[in-house]
Amino acid sequence: MNTLSVPATVPVNTALPQHAKAAPSRRVIVAAVLGNALELFDFTVYSFFAVIIGKLFFPVVGEYSQLMLSFATFGIGFLARPLGGIVLGIYADRAGRKAAMTLTILLMASGTAIIGLAPTYAQIGLAAPLLIVIARLIQGFSAGAETGIAMTFLMESAPPGKRGYLLSWQVASQGAAALAGAACGVLLTHMLSPAALESWGWRVPFLLGLLIGPVGMYIRNNLEETHTEQRRSNVVPKRLQYDIRRIILGTLIMLNSTATMYIMVYFLPSYLVRVAHMPASMSLYSGCLAGLILTIGTPLCGKLADRLSKRKPILYVTGLFGMAAIFPVFITILKTPELTTVLSGVALMIIVMALQGPAGSLILLEGFPREMRVRSMAIMYSISVSIFGGFSPFLVTWIIKETNNPYAPAWYLFGCALVSLIALILFEEKKVD
Repeated sequence: MNTLSVPATVPVNTALPQHAKAAPSRRVIVAAVLGNALELFDFTVYSFFAVIIGKLFFPVVGEYSQLMLSFATFGIGFLARPLGGIVLGIYADRAGRKAAMTLTILLMASGTAIIGLAPTYAQIGLAAPLLIVIARLIQGFSAGAETGIAMTFLMESAPPGKRGYLLSWQVASQGAAALAGAACGVLLTHMLSPAALESWGWRVPFLLGLLIGPVGMYIRNNLEETHTEQRRSNVVPKRLQYDIRRIILGTLIMLNSTATMYIMVYFLPSYLVRVAHMPASMSLYSGCLAGLILTIGTPLCGKLADRLSKRKPILYVTGLFGMAAIFPVFITILKTPELTTVLSGVALMIIVMALQGPAGSLILLEGFPREMRVRSMAIMYSISVSIFGGFSPFLVTWIIKETNNPYAPAWYLFGCALVSLIALILFEEKKVD
């Protein structure tokens, strides 16, 4: 086993606090998911207004070039994720989950404010795209650890037999955020003229998202800690080990859900407009449906995961089914670019993702010791999302442009699903608490 040792202090008391043994309050769930909801809401509206942002902040020749630069800026924030995952993950394992969650939501709200208020290229020149890049880097740094911290907090707060259900709300929050972001896009597209939408309307969702920041900080600051670690001068230090093999396999396991989320939710609206030549207003409905399915369906799938003694079988079945469905879905969308066919394909792929989410998260979180749990999860999530999530819209757009192959998203999804399935086979399912 490949490991990397890091110094740490021995926890004097690693027992769960009393509140973790009782049924968790709604405050615990809300506090844990708010930061992730803000992150995904921001990413969703950025994706949906990528064409406008590209035009206003990246005035290069050619619509595809503007869109690629817009998606590249969307992806550049993911470069900061691994660093944020390591730094803030270590902070969460040492200072506690509550302190780290309060910090991450503050950083996320700051980045959202910059994007919502940034002057355009026509107003301040090159400083405009620079501001967008800085905002995405701040968001990426905080998002690198946000999901790992929140998921760990939910799992550690759960009573016996409820871990999958509580974890499911993290994925459900992503669906709710995507739904809210898509709904904002649909409403603004229908209510405003193209000129008003381009002038100021696209900023409205970002400014609305800022409301989550202060509310989330207040709630998180009043939580009970799930990871207590008292330090004394006579504590004997020990060596904690990064399980490199399990971290690598865990990262690869996440590829399937990561690629599905970023292609089917964030990239698809632009794909439907540019490649399938559907109206922008109709393309946004796909994001609304995906968000609705994740919001409602994932908690039900979490309850299912709690009933399973082994989680690998359901991941095998859903993984193989999802791979078999990818090309039929895209062939149908391109041959019959109608709202019903698009929504049917999206529903199928997102239902598979919802079934995989809670079970996959439990396998990964339960496989690492408490003292290394957040940093390990943050590293796996941030690397997976950085490489195969954030840059996937840019990469797929570039492939379509260079090859004129409209099935590039399908090949990308299939490749990621295959790698995840192989990694899952090699990943040993065990529980470490």
